[in-house]
Amino acid sequence: MQTEWEQKDLFESEAARSLLDQLLSDSRLYTRTKDYKELLDFVVRLRNFAPFNAMLLQVQKPGLSYAASTWDWRERFGRTPKEGARPLLILWPFGPIALVYDVMDTEGKELPQDVSAFFAQGSIDENRISSFVPQMAKKNIECCWLDTGDQKAGAIRILERETKDKEPTFYRMNINRNHGAAVQFATLAHELGHLFLGHLGSDQFLSVPKRAAMKHAQIELEAESVAFLVCARNGVKSKSETYLSTYVTDNTTVNDVDLYQIMRAAGQVEALLGLSAHTKYDRPTGKSR
Repeated sequence: MQTEWEQKDLFESEAARSLLDQLLSDSRLYTRTKDYKELLDFVVRLRNFAPFNAMLLQVQKPGLSYAASTWDWRERFGRTPKEGARPLLILWPFGPIALVYDVMDTEGKELPQDVSAFFAQGSIDENRISSFVPQMAKKNIECCWLDTGDQKAGAIRILERETKDKEPTFYRMNINRNHGAAVQFATLAHELGHLFLGHLGSDQFLSVPKRAAMKHAQIELEAESVAFLVCARNGVKSKSETYLSTYVTDNTTVNDVDLYQIMRAAGQVEALLGLSAHTKYDRPTGKSR
């Protein structure tokens, strides 16, 4: 951990000021209030680094949850950087730089579940996740794998809205490539939940209904409910139960969500990913008994 005088030295360095100005100018980062607030929250959370260095880490790898030096990982946590892991740069007195590694780029002793922002475990493996990509592509959902930190799991957005000629809407889903397969599965279920719940708007091609505007808490409660159902029904255990409990307690109640839409969307997610295994019935004969 850096001492007070070391932090002061970094902050007052003209080189550091110049680097900061160039980073912000070239990248055009933090021009939105939301991005700026996320930066402040990140610097608060990463207390083992000077604020300036915490910001440098966030610029290099958005979503990073924890980083440390090779020495710290080995001596304090019993872990080492993975082969080929990409180091992150920080300024260091007398250095001029030092190398640190994201927690997701290390291996060794198990860390507590609470260390990770997202947790899931189950029978889903990388091959199964890969098999979902062409399934989504058939429905005009492009899957992009991003090299981001633990705090960012994924997101879905519209690339091109359907036209009056009823052509399909095209979507892009970003997934954190550094997460394990079970976490990626939970992310897929959550983001597809947003889509099929109508949170991105209606879509005739995918039978997504038009729904009235909702508060953010309601939207997240519905999407995570879909993720919980899809994960639990397919052998994946995640933090959904805790997440749902927190949202119901702090933000909203189950009276504020549409259970019909949640159940319908969960079924659509399973069908899209080829997970459906519903009971089949004989065709009616038309004869009554």
